[in-house]
Order: sequence, then C-alpha cells, then structure tokens
Amino acid sequence: MFDVVIKDGEVYSGDKQPKILNIGIIKDRINYIGKDNISGHKVINAKGYIVSPGFIDVHTHSDLSFNIDPDADSKLIQGVTFELMGNCGMSFCAPLSPNTKPQLQDRMDRQGIDIEIKWNDFNGWLDEISNKIPSINVAAQIGHGSLRAYVMGMEARNPSPDEIFKMQEEIRRSIDQGVLGFSTGLWYAPGSYSHTEEIVQLAKIASEYNLLYSSHIRSESDDACGLFPAHAEAIEIARRTNARVQISHVKSVGPKFWGRGIELIEGIERARKEGLDVAGDQYPYHWSSTPISGCMFPRWSLEGGRDKTLERLKDADIRENIKSETSNFINRFHGAEGCVLADYAAQSSLEGLNLYEISKKFKTTPEEAVMRLYEKSEGSFVLHSMEEEDVHEIAKYKNICVASDGNSLRNTGPLSSGKPHPRSYGTNTRYLENFVKEKKLIKLSDAIYRMTTLPAKRIGLKKRGEILKDYFADINIFKLKDIKENATYKNPHKYSKGMKYVFVNGKLSVQDGQKLSGRYGRVIRSLVE
Repeated sequence: MFDVVIKDGEVYSGDKQPKILNIGIIKDRINYIGKDNISGHKVINAKGYIVSPGFIDVHTHSDLSFNIDPDADSKLIQGVTFELMGNCGMSFCAPLSPNTKPQLQDRMDRQGIDIEIKWNDFNGWLDEISNKIPSINVAAQIGHGSLRAYVMGMEARNPSPDEIFKMQEEIRRSIDQGVLGFSTGLWYAPGSYSHTEEIVQLAKIASEYNLLYSSHIRSESDDACGLFPAHAEAIEIARRTNARVQISHVKSVGPKFWGRGIELIEGIERARKEGLDVAGDQYPYHWSSTPISGCMFPRWSLEGGRDKTLERLKDADIRENIKSETSNFINRFHGAEGCVLADYAAQSSLEGLNLYEISKKFKTTPEEAVMRLYEKSEGSFVLHSMEEEDVHEIAKYKNICVASDGNSLRNTGPLSSGKPHPRSYGTNTRYLENFVKEKKLIKLSDAIYRMTTLPAKRIGLKKRGEILKDYFADINIFKLKDIKENATYKNPHKYSKGMKYVFVNGKLSVQDGQKLSGRYGRVIRSLVE
C-alpha cells in the first residue's frame, strides 16, 4: 500500500502529451505511475485536475528568506517546490570575508533582521537553512560579485593571476560544499569591473564540474557595452568554456531597444544551432526591480563601495556628473513616474511612491531626490523598464524558463515589509493565468514544461522536474480556470489562488490554496538529490 495515491489526474510531465494516470507515493518518492487500480493510506481523487511536477524557479534571490522565516510561502502557494538562489552574481550570504561580512550585516540591519552570522562559507550558511527546515527545496550558486569582493574588495581593476587562482579555488571549495552553479551580475559593481577573460577563467570551473553558469549580462539597455554586445559576450563565454549558459531575465530595456526583444531570441537560437548550450529565463512582467545603486548610479561612482560613493556625493562637481547619468537611467524607465520606491526601511512612508512624487515631497528634481535617498540608505525601486510586446515575444520561445527574479516571502512577520515587486507572489500564477489562459500565447503543456522539466535540465537536476518512477514527489494538482494572481504593485503581499494540492518531497504542504503546518523542503547540494 502506498502512503499517498493520486488517482485519475491529467498528468503533465516533460515534453510529452498529458495522460490520465494514477500515481503512488512512498515516503519522498514516486513509486508507481500507471493505470492500475492502486490503494494508499491517503487517496486524492484528481479527476478533472491537472497534475504537474512542482514548479522550479531557476532564478531567485531568496538567500536570506529561509534564515529569517523558514515558513516563507509566497512561492510555495503558487506551486513552486524548488528555488535556485545566488543569482546576478550575488551570493551575499557566502563566502564571507572581512570584505563582505559587513555588507551582509548592513543588508540585515537595513531590513531590521536580527540574525547572528555564525558562518563564513556555504557549508555553514546552508546548514543554518537546513537546520530550520525550509518550506520548499532550495539550492545555491556562488556569485561572481560576492566572490570578487571576497578576494579583491570593491576595487575597479583586473585581478592578478594569483587573485584569479584564489577565485577559482574558492569556486571549487564551494562546489565541494554543495553549490549547484556559478552566477555573474556584470551590470552590478564589482562584477561590472571585470573583463570577459576573467569570467572565462571562472566559468571554466563551472564547466569542469558540469554546473550551470547563470548571467545577468553586462547591459540590458544602452549603458556599459550595450545590450547586444552584452548578449553576445554571454554566448562567447559558452563558446570558449563549453559551459551551460543561462541568460538571466532576458529583456530589452529602454526606448532604443523596445520592440527588439525578438533579436535576443534570434541570437540564442543561432548559438544553439552552433551547438552551444545557451538558454534563458524570464519573469512575465514588463516592470523590473533592483537596488537604488544598481539602477540609478553609474558604475564608476560605486567603485570602492558605499562609503566611497558617499564621499564622492559630497563633491558638487562629481555629484552633478552622477546626476547627469542618473537622468539617462530615469528616461529608460518611462520617466520618473516609472520608478516606484519598493523597499526603503529608512523612511517606509515613501514606499509605493514614484520618483516624481518623492521629488515633489523633497522639493527638488528626481535626480537629486535619488541622491538624497541613497545618502540616507540603500533601498530598491520597481521600474517600468520594458514593453509588453517584447515580454510576449520572449515568452513564446521554447528555451525560456519561467523564473521570478524574486524572493520567497510571507504576508506576516519580517518578510512582509515594503512594497516589493509582485513577482515574488505571482510569477507562476501570472504566467498560467495571463499568458496561457487569457492571452493564449503559450500552450498549457509548453508552459508546464518551461516551469518544470526545462529548468531542471538547465540546472542539471536528475530526479526532479518530471513525474517519473523514483523521482522525488514534488507535485502540483490544480485546475487552470482556478488559477488567479492577486498580488499587485500597490498591494504585493497577496497570495495567489488556485493550487488545490502541493506536495513537497511526498508531503502535503498546500491544500485549497493554504499552507499547511509543517515544512518538508530540503537544502539540495547534489544534482541527484
């Protein structure tokens, strides 16, 4: 007898057509799948329901979420059962050194988080998450920006051969401790200070271990080298390292590139025809989100870290130079009205206001308002950076995973602060409701594939992402008509609706859209776990 039996569901798995099947679960694994009449201690009649693998979010920033509150469930209630953290070059929890530990402490202080940092490496940090038992499965990547700061601080220069070697060895050490990938954030300091050859030398280590290389590319608009050269750089790194390259949150930002998203897809497709293992991911929104420093300050002004930037702002001439570039950034986000302050613990009453409204409160220009915000504290904006036409064209491409670029949050407690991007509560729901059900841009079977099997393949997971015998029993049961996104930009802490049941490692975790008591996620440190 099985522990759980799911009967007569319309089972979607991999890229195969759905079939009406029965599933038998013992402990954490699928032990049977077929048409036999089977019995179990718990039987779920799934007739008329879709049964899919648990959704896999290949691009998240939940690095602190489960340390703060292991019941974080904004993703779980959408059917997400696995998150890959440490994206955009930011594995800010590890590795830690005298260069980087103060940055993590500052991040927690801004958010009012009182956690003792007892660890210095991935082993210690992942053990902390594991001991608390997360609500879903999580895995980590080592971020190039964090790694570079660990070895070199925030210096804007090329690494020495010895520093390259130290970074390579730290990647190897972190792989031994269970990271499942290497990521870059080449738009953010200090990753932006690197040259391609540096990334090639580090991505070779990921390739050597057959791990994913995820890249927030050097530009998504008309800054730095520009969108198309940045896209080509990621492909060139695949060419020179044989790495499995995942281009993060594929998008075209700003008026010079709106309407040209299809060209990015054409570039990926040409690379794949060449034999390169290149793909991408995307969140189904035309607004993005990033820290104040990341979206409003030129990279040269961030060299040396926050304290150095604050010193530069005291010089009237430098301040004006920075503001002139900030004007360009604001323009690419549909103007000051398209820049909404999402997270600003220093003055939470400003959260949810756009930059035009904030500048009126400050009785100054939008550019000067940005300077004053940053002088007081780091924070983050939600930004009207894209056009829906581009988002739709990119979403249609078969090698684009669905990914949130968000965090696992909760609508109560410390994870419920601010006005974050609604993608943390609604990415997978929105994709199904808006792109599949309403706009019919993507077939349901293709949508499920891009949320399950495709991201599992990109990461390299061997036992998740499909409903097969001996695979881990991460399973969703739902009806497409019931799926509804409730999170909005004004009210982002709203849970999605529609998941009838969600199983994590064989344990029922969500029923009728509500998280049940108990947590059954794991820290995943191996591609076969």
